[in-house]
Amino acid sequence: MVVSNLQADDAGRLAQEFVQFAVEAGVLRFGEFKTKAGRMSPYFFNAGLFDDGAKMGRLAEFYAKAIVASGVEFDMVFGPAYKGIPLAATVAVELARLGRNKPFAYNRKEAKDHGEGGTLVGAPLKGRVLIVDDVMSAGTAARESIAIIRAAGATPHAVAIALDRQEMATENGQDVPHSAVQYVRNQLGMQVCTIAKLADLLLYLEAHGGDAGHDHHERVLAYRQRYGVKD
Repeated sequence: MVVSNLQADDAGRLAQEFVQFAVEAGVLRFGEFKTKAGRMSPYFFNAGLFDDGAKMGRLAEFYAKAIVASGVEFDMVFGPAYKGIPLAATVAVELARLGRNKPFAYNRKEAKDHGEGGTLVGAPLKGRVLIVDDVMSAGTAARESIAIIRAAGATPHAVAIALDRQEMATENGQDVPHSAVQYVRNQLGMQVCTIAKLADLLLYLEAHGGDAGHDHHERVLAYRQRYGVKD
């Protein structure tokens, strides 16, 4: 139990460091943003704004540490186009630096009709595959990646994401009582490794007080109470 508590403490510290990093990098913003589900969210996480070498390098460190700490076993890394492409490459580099050198691959949106052809680039997909992406809103991207991996004869084994929004997914325009992460875990039977969750963001906002922090905390909390899912 002591080991579990220490692991939980380490994960909590990593999550808080990541949230702070995302806020300082301008990747995690507060205001009013419309989600894919049509909801008005008081915060927005745009991983595309990790847009220089220093930010990408540090982001890869967070991913690699979370992946190693999760204990998930895998044989290679896959990055779905487009945001997953630099994530897969940089995370593979950081994992190698930590002593876990794994091959990686990614897909193109359009098939190439010359050279090696096809839609896949990098190492051949085989064995247990870890999908690396930024967030999981509806699970659509995960299902697309799973189809690609299975078609290649490999096994979609786990998913690593930066932020779990911990909110209800939508199906056919309707809210459902589970999140995309819960769907992937419970229905698809895959492990999901996250660097941070919405709960971690709330803890960060609560700890970083002041009028602005308090206001953001109240708005994010109200959003979670309306659209959040039970863990």
